[in-house]
Amino acid sequence: MDAVRRLGHPLCVGLDPHLEHLPELFRRGDMAPGGVQTVAAVEDFLTAVVERIAGRVAIVKPQIAFFEALGWRGLEMLSRVLKSARRQGLLILLDAKRGDIGSTARAYAEAYLGASAPMPCDAMTLNPYLGRDSIEPFVQRATTEGCGLFVLVKTSNAGSGDYQDRPLKDGACLFEQVAGSLAEQALGMVGMSGWSSLGVVVGATYPEESQRVRALLPKSLFLVPGYGAQGGSAEHAVQGFVPGPDGRLEGGLVNSSRAILYPAAGTRADAKGWEKAFDEALQRSVDELSAAVAG
Repeated sequence: MDAVRRLGHPLCVGLDPHLEHLPELFRRGDMAPGGVQTVAAVEDFLTAVVERIAGRVAIVKPQIAFFEALGWRGLEMLSRVLKSARRQGLLILLDAKRGDIGSTARAYAEAYLGASAPMPCDAMTLNPYLGRDSIEPFVQRATTEGCGLFVLVKTSNAGSGDYQDRPLKDGACLFEQVAGSLAEQALGMVGMSGWSSLGVVVGATYPEESQRVRALLPKSLFLVPGYGAQGGSAEHAVQGFVPGPDGRLEGGLVNSSRAILYPAAGTRADAKGWEKAFDEALQRSVDELSAAVAG
């Protein structure tokens, strides 16, 4: 939270390399998935993105699926992009939504969490629907390595209600049950910032539900998808935030990917035109979120 407080906004930039949206400036060859030229094009694009956001946001969130879709070269490239981001002083939140039990969960945790991991990240997303024992190996690793976790609770997609909004016998919805089950452990992982390293994912598209989750998890950071291209406003994105030491609202990270990475004005622009379009899209999100947390 120190970097977020210093910058004055909670923007997290998602690194989601959609091949069909890659600006013309960076495209190479036929852009076939897994091709050598394709991977090089994506790496050039993401490296340029990282360089332009350095010092302007606190954290990036690579979505691992887009790198896996490029095959083994894509995962190698992800490793290089993460190193570049770290050199630029950015924190890394890997959106992998892992969820498994026992030794498999430990293997996932060891692969990504901490400085000693083969592909080191500062935090990652988890799917809790195999039960609390599926989260425990990640908690152990995160505690040892000083990393963060974000557990899916109320996601931003329209279909999230199919399961997450299902009422239980006590009248609470499933997403509230998941949030409540994390409460004791989250409070036990509160750090010097006053926030827990066990956070949750709560979509900007569900602001009322966000407030209900905050009541259950007063010290958990929220990772908030759904802002921007998915229709969530900046005001909705920070509904679960609370006043911080400086009076601004805090309590999470608000992710934006497509709205920043692929502004319409930058699609066919030259280098200077792309930089201008990208910078304007980034600044627009920064300004919106800065205003939202200012109250």
